[in-house]
Amino acid sequence: MNIMKRIVSSGLVLGATLLVGVASADDNRAFEVTVTNITKGEVFTPIMVAAHRHGVKLFEIGEPVDQDLEILAESGNTAPLSSSLLNSGLALDVVTADGPLLPGHSVTLQVSTNKRNAHISIASMLVPSNDAFFAINGIHGPRGKKSMTVYSPAYDAGSEVNDELCDNIPGPPFACTGEGFNTESGEGYVFIHPGIQGNGDLDSATYDWNNPVAKITIKRIKAN
Repeated sequence: MNIMKRIVSSGLVLGATLLVGVASADDNRAFEVTVTNITKGEVFTPIMVAAHRHGVKLFEIGEPVDQDLEILAESGNTAPLSSSLLNSGLALDVVTADGPLLPGHSVTLQVSTNKRNAHISIASMLVPSNDAFFAINGIHGPRGKKSMTVYSPAYDAGSEVNDELCDNIPGPPFACTGEGFNTESGEGYVFIHPGIQGNGDLDSATYDWNNPVAKITIKRIKAN
């Protein structure tokens, strides 16, 4: 993925001294992140939450998606993206939920934060879909004891055609049991997802949505 390239081109220099850091009272902090699935019929695959440096973006609207996020958007697998964020030194902490999130349900996750890593990114695939995902893309977390609530639309990764055929949509335990990630191309750029159209195997009356699809509340707390 080219997250590292984006940061370097912005004039930020990463070095060993940045990775070590200086301990302070602020280092013993965490973000408590609660995600609610506000769709009628879509399931969120296990949600990834990352606390990271300023300038990190998982994607840009209108630009091609990186392969790590493409894998997440097509298969729900967060491991490549999580590893890239941590191994690059750009993220302080990355966590992934234990299981999928059903419509109308919420999950709460906790990530460590400090002054240098006070930005939050979140991502998860919507299932069933070809390559729909929701995301929070590098926002600054709340300061002090404040909390903040934001909403995410569904994005289309643009990496797979929206044929809505179960052969190309992963599962179980969802509606389809097809493949996840593949190397075939789609529209070629990230855009707001148009929803389920009912063109293939998916019933739009059951699985379509109106944006936003996710409610996210972020609170700054003392780390456990």
